[in-house]
Amino acid sequence: MKKIAIAVLAAILLASLGAGWIAPASYQTQFREAPNSPPTAHFLLGTDDLGRDRLSRLLYGSRVSLLLAPAAALLATLLAGFAGGAAAMLGGWWERAFLGAADLSMSLPWLFLLITVRALLPLDVAPILSIAITFLLLGALGWAGPARVVRAAVVNLRGSEFMLQARASGLSGFRFLRVHLLPNLRPVLVTQFLISIPVFILSEANLGLLGLGVAEPMPSWGGLLRDLERFSEVRANPYLLAPAVMLIAVVVCFQIVAQREDFVA
Repeated sequence: MKKIAIAVLAAILLASLGAGWIAPASYQTQFREAPNSPPTAHFLLGTDDLGRDRLSRLLYGSRVSLLLAPAAALLATLLAGFAGGAAAMLGGWWERAFLGAADLSMSLPWLFLLITVRALLPLDVAPILSIAITFLLLGALGWAGPARVVRAAVVNLRGSEFMLQARASGLSGFRFLRVHLLPNLRPVLVTQFLISIPVFILSEANLGLLGLGVAEPMPSWGGLLRDLERFSEVRANPYLLAPAVMLIAVVVCFQIVAQREDFVA
């Protein structure tokens, strides 16, 4: 099952990276003579209201989500590793302050905060800038949950025999972190990274459904899912479900990969 999940993710990623060669047209090319076209030999998934090829937009939109969601997850994991690890190693009021900040962050409806911040941006913001801001905000706001997991893992390692022996031998500073702490903490960080990717993909999809995600004409899964708001059209044209099917497949595959036994701390 895990090999199948990895194969599916690799296939979707390769297809999105090769969108420039695989896609029948650019994501913003309009075929004005064929708006809302059903699937044909030329338009395999039909066209949208503006005559843009849906298959092309799906491939380019997959590239946005599959490349930038891991970048946001990496940022969140690095912040979590630094904050959680420092709190556990320093202890005392540092650790109490960290736990309070993490609890406060997790209790806040950060998705609504993200929506508010994103809504403050101009509507005509450049697509590349909207992509960068969206995923930077996702990464910066998604640190609390992983940080608590990292802190708990470091607390367990801090009291282990080999860590106490390393300290007793006079090992400290960067060498102590590099030789003893980070190698044992790596499985936890990798797992948190993998778990965060589908979370950020779904968060962007939620923003896209509200029209606050990646700016047009750049496609993303969230923006493409807005077509599902018209239920009558979806019933008449099941091919509109293609972005939702791909989104579900990617999220499920990431969850399967994240459960690999060699990633469990």
